[in-house]
Amino acid sequence: MVKPLAVTTGDPAGIGPDLVLALPEALPDAPLVVLGDRNVLDRRARLLGLDVAMADWMPGEAPATDALSVWHCSAGGMVHPGRPDPGTATATLTLLERAADGCLNGDFAGMVTAPLAKSVIREGAAPDFTGHTEFLAQRAEVNRVVMMLTAGDLRVALATTHLPLRDVPDAITAEGLAETLGILDADLRTKFGCREPRILVLGLNPHAGESGHLGREEIELIEPELERLRGEGLNLTGPVPADTAFTPESLAGHDAVLALYHDQGLPVLKYAGFGEAVNVTLGLPFVRTSVDHGTAWDLAGTGRAHSSSLVAATRLALQLREEPTP
Repeated sequence: MVKPLAVTTGDPAGIGPDLVLALPEALPDAPLVVLGDRNVLDRRARLLGLDVAMADWMPGEAPATDALSVWHCSAGGMVHPGRPDPGTATATLTLLERAADGCLNGDFAGMVTAPLAKSVIREGAAPDFTGHTEFLAQRAEVNRVVMMLTAGDLRVALATTHLPLRDVPDAITAEGLAETLGILDADLRTKFGCREPRILVLGLNPHAGESGHLGREEIELIEPELERLRGEGLNLTGPVPADTAFTPESLAGHDAVLALYHDQGLPVLKYAGFGEAVNVTLGLPFVRTSVDHGTAWDLAGTGRAHSSSLVAATRLALQLREEPTP
């Protein structure tokens, strides 16, 4: 039996249910199981005027070939599109737990996540929740994962993720850089089929510190650590100024870019492919991809939400689960 991918619906009041309802038409032969509230999906389909056949699914079963397989998990109350409710937060986390545990025990070949709202989860269930990526790392009991977004041939990974900007410099450490670059190099080889990955590493400061005149992190920390890692066999370029790193000339020959903080690399990535970009979590013992956008409350239930990013994330997860050989 081909193992299915788990697809979580995310926040039930957002566009997640709308997006997963588009999967049967976009990927009719894909082995998928949607984790969400069956009643929410039924109501959302009627609201959108969609005729989507659904079938209940339980672990150990093969996904339906003529319907959208759904592993039902109650949302915890009445859901109104576009009206987030902290009362659904526990159920939303349950979807993630079921999907991650199913990947770990072999029920699923990987997982794809529709968007959720961190603020809703914090208010309703987990005050310390910082995002899918961190939650899944804890669930899988791994010390570090790497967030990477892809858009076409452009891949941008992050050394730090959801931190206030004032906290970023202190979060950049030699140990953290080594672990992050090691994970990035390994997954580029095993999952993306890059034989000898070349990684472009951005500097932290403007002009990569400009010889210490605009900051000394490059001289005192980043450059020495990159040189040490080169000695261990990693193919690294940098640190390079972020404002010129994304020119075609700088990107040429590189398989991925490592940005040192969230808004250093992702604005460029999302400009290049917003709506079709995919978020990939590296370093997990299973495949996990996600959309490149949020819950879009104003679009939920209107029929105006575009499913292209979730379709792209699902398609990439189907490819990555095969783990191409370098």
